[in-house]
Amino acid sequence: MSVLQKVGRRTGQALLGAMFIKLGSDAARDPGPRVQTAARAGIPEAETAVRLNGAAMAIGGAALVLNRLPRAAALGLIASLVPTTLVGHPFWTQEGPEATANLVQAAKNAGLVGGLLLVACRER
Repeated sequence: MSVLQKVGRRTGQALLGAMFIKLGSDAARDPGPRVQTAARAGIPEAETAVRLNGAAMAIGGAALVLNRLPRAAALGLIASLVPTTLVGHPFWTQEGPEATANLVQAAKNAGLVGGLLLVACRER
């Protein structure tokens, strides 16, 4: 693998991780309306669940940035992001601007899952 490829992979992985650090730490510190969304979805102890999910995302993101167990971190982030997207952005149950906004967020999260799969499945 060339130096440029190595630098590109590490930079991409770090940028991917940085997003999870930011968004995860925001949710862990101040879960805000995410709690009501989780509660409506039937998630018990919704505030605790949102905070723990945010903390898990921040930790997984830090692991990606630091290149510590990147495959495990990527798989853990996927495991966290999929249900978060299904609960938090149910565009298929909505209409109008709300559906559009949630479709954009769900599509963004699908792109993030794609990036995480690239990390999780890459050859060493």
